[in-house]
Amino acid sequence: MTMMNEAPPVRRVVVVGDAYVSPAVLQEAAKALPFSPIEIIPFMWGTGDKDEFSEMQTKLEHDGPDAVPYPEGLQDAVKTADLLMVHFCPVPEKLVLNARRLKLVGICRGGYENIDASALKRQGIPLIHIIRNAEAVAEFTLGMMLAETRNIARSHKKICDGQWPVGFSNAGFTSTLKNLTVGIIGLGNIGALLARKLHALGVKVIGYDAYLTADAIRQLPAVPADSMEDIFRQADIVSLHLRLTAENRGMIGPELLSLMKRTAYLINASRAGLIDESALLHVLKDHSIAGAALDVFEHEPLSADHPYLTLDNITLTPHMAGDTVDSIANSPFPLVQAITEYWETGNSRNVCNLS
Repeated sequence: MTMMNEAPPVRRVVVVGDAYVSPAVLQEAAKALPFSPIEIIPFMWGTGDKDEFSEMQTKLEHDGPDAVPYPEGLQDAVKTADLLMVHFCPVPEKLVLNARRLKLVGICRGGYENIDASALKRQGIPLIHIIRNAEAVAEFTLGMMLAETRNIARSHKKICDGQWPVGFSNAGFTSTLKNLTVGIIGLGNIGALLARKLHALGVKVIGYDAYLTADAIRQLPAVPADSMEDIFRQADIVSLHLRLTAENRGMIGPELLSLMKRTAYLINASRAGLIDESALLHVLKDHSIAGAALDVFEHEPLSADHPYLTLDNITLTPHMAGDTVDSIANSPFPLVQAITEYWETGNSRNVCNLS
């Protein structure tokens, strides 16, 4: 007896948009998944207000996926979902344990503090992320280096205040980038891109990454350092490009900062929690280091009386390094490409929780 071929199962894909990546764009991107038939179930996390989003984002990055609730109805929807795609929507362990059919989770960003990656790993569910804004952040970091070392932002502010600035605290050692050594800590997608851009400008780059071999660092190209301490001792500019973990929170403290030259600068467009804020304030106030440029802060927005605002050797930007029109809103499309690669081959360099 010849058996009739059974119809393929309907793949259920739950997508959760927000103020920056809309459910509509996620839905459109999901249509290209290698599933037929497919059912796409959209959700919206938050109201769409970007100020509210910023507050929830800060809570998630600081306290993890249990800090903010996920959309009503999502817990029921994931029970029969094969795939979940999110941007900043929290995915705590409770949601993971309720997703009995879930085979994969995709996130439209590089960081995944809003997702309990360990809970997914315990269930054997891969988490696929994309570094959607690596180019934007690398470019911005380079701009921060120039703005701080060459007093660009400070000059603008003083001229707007009716002054014509002729001297700054670093006037005695202001230099072109080509004559400086830049040390990069963390040589993933963003750090590696920054190294290449600096190399193209003729800048000497030294790098440290606990997960890369010396040969891999040389190929960027950069000169491998033996430790973070070596970076802080040798570099004229130290740039941080690390994911925040329980182990590295506050690690840039008095000990490492004391190793820096008085003419050196610290740049951070990664995670605020990497730096011991009180220690940084101390070395900036007494000019033990030349200056700093920061795009990320423990509490955002900064309060009107924050001590950073009184300093003459710091450049501040409002957590905007990755904000370009082409890096966020369209991020679901490269995510779907990465998901498709994994679905069809069982492998992807974008899986971030199973190693």
